[in-house]
Amino acid sequence: MHILIAPDSFKDALSATDAANAIAAGVRQAAPEAELTLCPLGDGGEGTLEALLTASGAQARRLEVHDALNRPRTAQWGWIASRRTAIVELAEASGLQHLTSDERDALQTTTSGVGELIHAALEAGAEHLILTLGGSATNDGGAGMMSALGARFLDNNDQPLEPGGAALAGLARIDLSNLDPRLEGLTVEAAVDVNNPLCGDEGASAIFGPQKGATRKQVAQLDRALAQLADVMARATGQDHRDTPGAGAAGGMGFAALAFLNATLRPGIELVMEQVDFEQALKRTDLVITGEGRLDGQSLSGKTPIGVSRAAQRQGVPCVVLAGKLDSGWEKALAEGVTAALALADGPMGLEEALERTPELLTARCASIVRLWQHGR
Repeated sequence: MHILIAPDSFKDALSATDAANAIAAGVRQAAPEAELTLCPLGDGGEGTLEALLTASGAQARRLEVHDALNRPRTAQWGWIASRRTAIVELAEASGLQHLTSDERDALQTTTSGVGELIHAALEAGAEHLILTLGGSATNDGGAGMMSALGARFLDNNDQPLEPGGAALAGLARIDLSNLDPRLEGLTVEAAVDVNNPLCGDEGASAIFGPQKGATRKQVAQLDRALAQLADVMARATGQDHRDTPGAGAAGGMGFAALAFLNATLRPGIELVMEQVDFEQALKRTDLVITGEGRLDGQSLSGKTPIGVSRAAQRQGVPCVVLAGKLDSGWEKALAEGVTAALALADGPMGLEEALERTPELLTARCASIVRLWQHGR
């Protein structure tokens, strides 16, 4: 029996690698003779870089950058010298996980650290960039990133704007004359885990602003600011990407990747599975076990368990999803190749206890799943 273990991270509890190890421990309890392949994954959010480093054998590099609040932070990025390919994870520099709940401020947070990582990649000679856009603390439309790469965002007095999304309301002109010329020769693939547009009721500010600290009034303020960015960019280039699916990813970083970096936006889980050759791993698999912190109706828009289940369905392989919580609409996953989905909790418990017990609960659930699977076989 061969089992492919391919989870994402369980937010605030386990990395994808740690989750895979906990699942493997449960499988070994029930079926010590089983052959296991551990393939931790990511869909563009935090942990995606780790999954890609593991799968690709990329060299992990570190750089002192600025975090979302412009504080010094050491961030990691990946370098594959033989392919002149860099892997940059937005969440490493400007991730929400690096801020406390009291520090979250969508009006002021910036993506400048992401631009610093891209600059380091260009210095190394990158010709291809994989940019993962998820888990951001920001809503600045990528202005911070582009400023770090030489762009200038100017007001009516030709003065540079302050960092952050709120300042974009005063944007009058974008000066690209000092933009790093090496970007012209850079092929960019941006991994996104949502398909939201830049603006409007389904846009970056409305859907994701509140989790980054924005009040209802501030959401409207930020939405107008991103619309101003799109207006100015459209006048300058004759192209308007605000309604492109994925433009609203990571507080408008999808828009910046399209408008400034000429990027191709791809579902993050598809890009990652391609990099790890997931389809090949499935060919000798009897059962797939995947999972992440939450499974709900929104998971169908590009989250890891659904990407895995769809791939498994194409090859006729059963797929079990383990989730910290099964939320509204999770049943839709059953039509996407999910054979069964189980929540981890074994009784009433608060969030703090659930997070602390995640490794133990994953191991116990997997042992039960494999015992049942063996009996069915």
